[in-house]
Amino acid sequence: MARATLHVCITCRRAEAPPENTRPGAVLHGLLSGADMPPGVEVKAVECLSACSSGCSVALSAPGKWTYVYGRLDPSEHVAAILDGAARYAATPDGLVPWRDRPEIFRKQCLARIPPLETSDV
Repeated sequence: MARATLHVCITCRRAEAPPENTRPGAVLHGLLSGADMPPGVEVKAVECLSACSSGCSVALSAPGKWTYVYGRLDPSEHVAAILDGAARYAATPDGLVPWRDRPEIFRKQCLARIPPLETSDV
């Protein structure tokens, strides 16, 4: 199975929330890091996904696949759905999970879809 990376922004917080000692994005990363990762998925912390006004955010990427950025996630509610969506993403050859097969939060909270990087043999 191809490797997929679940990038978790550890600097994320909700725009209207006061500064906290521990950012909700870091809490989300901790919960995901402590969970059983689906086969073919690794979790990595990142400093920023430029989704600051969208609360906690994650991105799914893999070589040759579409990349997705999801926001407005809640560490206390969405860990299981994020893991389910990451497993479905990792199982695809191109990163395109049919809309109906995506967890609800991935249907509603998609911030960006980025095409795979093209490589040249030149």
